[in-house]
Amino acid sequence: MIHIKDLHKNLGGKTVLDGLSLTIKEGVTCVIIGRSGCGKSVLLKHIVGILRGDSGEVIVDGKDVSKLNDRELGILRLELGLVFQGGALFDSLTVGENVGFGLIEHSHISSKELAERVEESLSMVGLSGIGNLMPSELSGGMKKRVSLARALCIKPKIILYDEPTTGVDPITADSINELIRSLHDKIKVTSIVVTHDMKSAYKVADRIAMLYQGKIIFEGTPQEVQNTQHPVVYQFINALSKGPITENLREDS
Repeated sequence: MIHIKDLHKNLGGKTVLDGLSLTIKEGVTCVIIGRSGCGKSVLLKHIVGILRGDSGEVIVDGKDVSKLNDRELGILRLELGLVFQGGALFDSLTVGENVGFGLIEHSHISSKELAERVEESLSMVGLSGIGNLMPSELSGGMKKRVSLARALCIKPKIILYDEPTTGVDPITADSINELIRSLHDKIKVTSIVVTHDMKSAYKVADRIAMLYQGKIIFEGTPQEVQNTQHPVVYQFINALSKGPITENLREDS
């Protein structure tokens, strides 16, 4: 479903992606872990075509994203559901208008079908009947669910989650993890989850890949990650202050 090969990207004179390669099979939930600022969100932006690599390939559902024109990219994005870190809801729109926004902008769906799709999507995330509320009336956890409902409304082949449990309490975070897992099992969608929350990673992932110094340095099942002796991965997943990550930071400074 997604094949990234030797992807390079320099931003502001800094190498962010340095020959990154990763393949994600159809129907798999792949969690990408790594420290804040390591390039996880930059990678997502390449997958959806917001950024273009300096070199390398990003193949999504058989299409080379870097070679698509604006029209072709718009069509591809209707296959991609995006769940942003803060929810990114439009404050001036109702919940229902937020959820249906992608279809309103990029399709000719009837108002009746749109209303049905919006309610179906809200129901899938446990928020049936709240379409007339405003975002200001929602809790942080509800905003995350509405953002997910918006992603589901276009019936995507792929869902991209950017830090889905950031900024919510542990109980709400666990409910979001349960929701991601149950949706994967129910609709068999391919998913990429960017996070540095290892509890979340272990719960939702089929595969976990670690991004470090612009490359994927390790990939495996949650059990393989937990049992790894790779020094960088071991330090990160165990939240250790001493190890090669912090040693390299001191050397760089």
